[in-house]
Amino acid sequence: MATRKVTLSLDEASWAYAEQAAARAGISPSAWISRAARREAVRTGCGPVMDPIQLAAADESELATAEKELRAQG
Repeated sequence: MATRKVTLSLDEASWAYAEQAAARAGISPSAWISRAARREAVRTGCGPVMDPIQLAAADESELATAEKELRAQG
């Protein structure tokens, strides 16, 4: 999975919790925060933002496959 460097501001207690939890999990605080953010987004019903160009390409690919299958059926 690709990573992106960002700057976040956290209150002292939240950072301390993240550092402690990350240490217990054996991962970096950045990795722990990434997992926590993903888990919370999924829990609250947010999904990944899809690139509209990729979505359109997928739609065109599905359409081409469907047309090919219809032609094969006669």
